Order: sequence, then structure tokens, then C-alpha cells
Amino acid sequence: MKCTGFESPLGMSRRSALAGFGGGLGSLALGSLLTEASSASSAPNYITGAGKAKRVIFLFQAGGPSQVELFDHKPRLTEEQGKELPDSVRMGQRLTGMSGNQASLPLVGSAYPFAQHGEAGTWMSDRLPYTAKIADDITVIKSMHTEAINHGPGVTFMQSGSQIAGRPSIGSWLSYGLGSMNENLPSFVVLVTKDKKGQPLVSRLWGSGFLPGKHDGVRFRPDKDAVLYLNNPEGLDRTSRRMMLDRLEELHHLQLAKSGDTELETRIAQYEMGFRMQSSIPDVTDLSSEPDHVFELYGEDARTPGTYAANCLMARRLAEKGVQFIQLYHQGWDHHGGIPGGIKKQCQETDQASAALVTDLKQRGLLDDTLVVWGGEFGRTNYCQGKFNPANFGRDHHPRCFSIWMAGGGVKGGLTHGETDDYSYNVVDGGVHIHDFHATIMHLLGIDHERLTYKYQGRHFRLTDVHGHVVKEILS
Repeated sequence: MKCTGFESPLGMSRRSALAGFGGGLGSLALGSLLTEASSASSAPNYITGAGKAKRVIFLFQAGGPSQVELFDHKPRLTEEQGKELPDSVRMGQRLTGMSGNQASLPLVGSAYPFAQHGEAGTWMSDRLPYTAKIADDITVIKSMHTEAINHGPGVTFMQSGSQIAGRPSIGSWLSYGLGSMNENLPSFVVLVTKDKKGQPLVSRLWGSGFLPGKHDGVRFRPDKDAVLYLNNPEGLDRTSRRMMLDRLEELHHLQLAKSGDTELETRIAQYEMGFRMQSSIPDVTDLSSEPDHVFELYGEDARTPGTYAANCLMARRLAEKGVQFIQLYHQGWDHHGGIPGGIKKQCQETDQASAALVTDLKQRGLLDDTLVVWGGEFGRTNYCQGKFNPANFGRDHHPRCFSIWMAGGGVKGGLTHGETDDYSYNVVDGGVHIHDFHATIMHLLGIDHERLTYKYQGRHFRLTDVHGHVVKEILS
């Protein structure tokens, strides 16, 4: 999509900015100006200066993890197992087509026992033994809620603040608003667990939408070519490549002066970043320099490129290098059936490495300014999908309440925020909507979510649309 009516965060148009730089030095010079201005007295009006976080690592669990099996301890569900979901609890809430036509909606309790952990006594199931060890470092939010009831709109909403595809992802918004802390690496990197089945993940989920294309998330793959099309063609050395890019940039600037087309500026920036990444990517993606005790911390899976554990370790390395937003995707949480075995497998793949990441960051002095987020797009129903079988059951999608956790970056540790009813069906206290979640992340990064906007097709858009409140209760 082509942008119209663009205004930079400093209130200048692209054409004015380029002209002011003596013939147009392109997006590199402009990006440098924005970064410097953010720390100066003339900082953009959306910079609050109050943020404690410098970077975000979002451990996205695609498919909708069951809060009932993980964080939302509800003994009443076990006591009333097999009984019908009360109408007074459901209150006419819409269901998906997968369970909406069931003649019966029998309640079913957690497949696993719960216990309290840490000084604050945070409830967790026995499927999370490693996360239990960091209970005093995390805030568990049990009162998340969303309007989205199916995966496509749900994941899109969590990633972009809208159920409608095409809006900029949160990582792109932060890249646009904050610039980059390392000119040799993208400000927004995406890692996807390899060989996982589940709801499809598409590149628009980390796309820049109507923002300039240079703010797209860059996906790193677990092979010798971590970023596609980055290496030089056969027979072309680095010196020749540099000369070619210099001449190409001159041609782009000539065309840019005539047309004012911002896509040319994006193309210049992408070529330059690609050239620099030829040296920086091999260094940051090479895990061989990590000592054995680090692999023991994350688990032996961390030695296998592309696993969730390896991606968590990679996220720590990227955070150390100044990457501002690191998004991990791990599929497989869509348990319409087989929850007892399915949740067990998912936790075996993710629990140790998720906790290890928090521990590793803390040991290195990085947790205080790194925000770590764990969660999916919605929760699961408190009733059984399909025929009731307490030994092997499933749960449908549930948007009215679900659980996530956050750590570091200005968030309190050892806290549980919000509460659901006795059936884990409705939020009864401290509700946190997707827009509130995004507003809080931006606040922790020192951004006023109401002021960071982008003018597109005559309207000023923002990540939180016209909603969102910072969840002040979880701030340290």
C-alpha cells in the first residue's frame, strides 16, 4: 500500500527532510536524526522519558494456551466436573461453530494439579516447573480479554491492535517510533520454531502495513542463510557489491529528487542494511561460542537450530546486540482435543527455555531494561469440546479471559494481576484488553501510545486505535 499525507514524528515531510539534507542522504541520515532527537530536548512529543525498557522479547504461543491448565487455578471446575455450564455464567456469549451446536457444554477441571510458588504464592500447574522457579520475577495477568474468537483475527489483533489484516505490527510501530540501537542489525527480528504444526503463520503478522517497508520484521531462519537473499551472487565479491550499491544509490537519489516517492527511500535503506548484515548476521546467529552451562540452562534442545529453546537463546543474543523488538512464534497450542497429552508436550518444549531466558537476562544485568512477554491470542473454554471424556478432552477458543505473563523492563515481580470468576469464564476484576496490553508495553518503552501516530489516507492511526489504558498496577 502506498502512503499518502505522511508526516514524520518530528512534523516534517519526507520531501522536506530530504531536501534539508543537501540533496537527500536518504533514510539513514533521517533515521539518525530521529534517534538523536529522541534523546535531546527536542524529542518527539510521544517520547515520555519515563520508560524503563529498552527492548522487548515477545514469546508468542500461537493457538491459545489453556489458562485452566496453566495459570488460572479453579477448584470449582473440578468439583462440578461433568455438570452443565450455567447460563448465568455464560450470559449468552457467542461460541465458535466448533462447539456452538453441542447439545451439552459439560464443565471440566484442569488436567493437572496446581500449587503456589514464590514468596507471593503464585498459582501454577505442575506442567510449569521451570516457570515456577521464576515466580518472583514475573507478573501473571489472569484477566486478559479480547473480542476475537478465531485464530486469524485473534493473532492479528494481538500483533497489530486490529482484527483486520494490513495494520502495522507492534514491532513495526516501535521500529518507526524509536529507530534502531544497532545500525548493523534490524530493529525488529522474528524467529519461528521450525517443524511445528498448527494454525498458519503469515508474514503480514510481522509486517509494517502502511508504515514504510523498512520497519518490517526480518525473519531469521535456522539454516546457513539466516536471512534469504542476503549473500552475494556467485562470482561477486564484497568490494564489487559495495561499488554496485553506491552506483545504485546514486540512481535512486536522482529518481527520488524527481518523484519524491518514499518507496525509493525505503529501498535505499534496505540495500544498505542488507550489505551491513552480511557481516553482522553470521556473528549473532552462531551459537557455537556459548558455553556448556548456557545450553544446560536452556535445555539440550538449544543446541538444535530452530527449536524453541535455540530461539530463546538467540533472542538473548539479539537483545545483547541492541535489537529492539524480538518476536518468537511457537505453534501447537490449539487443543480442541487431547489436552492432557498436548499441553504436556507443549510445556516440555517451552517451559525450561522461557524461564531460562528470564534467568539468563537477569544474570547478565539485562532484565531490568528488557521486557519479556509470554502469551497467546486468547484462552480456552472451561467446558469440554465434543463428547465428555475426563481422561482425554479438548477445549474450544475462549476470548473472555486468558492468562499471560510479563517480566523485567519496569514490571513488578511476584505479582498476580486481575481475577476471573470461579469458572474461569468471565473477568471479574482488573480486566486487561489487548489495547491496554499494547498501551502498557509502549509506556514501558517510554512512549505515549496516544501520541505515536501515522497519517494514512487522511486519518491519524495508532497501535491502540482510540482505546487503551496503561495497566499501572503492574508497574514497578
